[in-house]
Amino acid sequence: MALPPPRPRKPKPATLRGPRAFLPKGPKKRPKPTLRTWSLPLLDPPRRLFRVPRRAVPAHAAPRILSLDFNATYRPLPPPPSPDDPIDAARLGQRLAALTAALDDLPGQAQRFARWKARRDAAATRDGPISGQRLTPLRRGRPPGGRLSRYEPGAPHPRKIREVDEILAHAHALAVYALDDHDTS
Repeated sequence: MALPPPRPRKPKPATLRGPRAFLPKGPKKRPKPTLRTWSLPLLDPPRRLFRVPRRAVPAHAAPRILSLDFNATYRPLPPPPSPDDPIDAARLGQRLAALTAALDDLPGQAQRFARWKARRDAAATRDGPISGQRLTPLRRGRPPGGRLSRYEPGAPHPRKIREVDEILAHAHALAVYALDDHDTS
């Protein structure tokens, strides 16, 4: 696939250059509301090997630090969340909207992936192999969220392996197979 020409870069506005950069800009104009389009990430995030997980303390278990002022008002800690509390599902709705948009435009997503591969191949031929450059859109190791490293249909598994783990491993194996250069004619 031939790469499209690079997009022209927008020049910086005059207010951000030279001596006028420190002058007030004047009244702010409200931006027009635009319809936001959601898209799924094209590549899996790389696996972080030496990441230390953060431990967050919920608000109901945080230490109470009181003032030495005897007249300070006492504020009780918030109660722990109950199973019936509402949960903000905005991020889930955005992910579902992105998935719907991707499934409605499969040829466009295929073109997007082909452009990524063409850019990667062009950079590799121009500069040679670059360390840290992504060679495959899939991350190494187990599939995201899965407990099996590979799909073996008849092999016995430990107790903690569920059916969804087998499905994830099988789908990951199919994706790896599809990325290999096979003659599909």
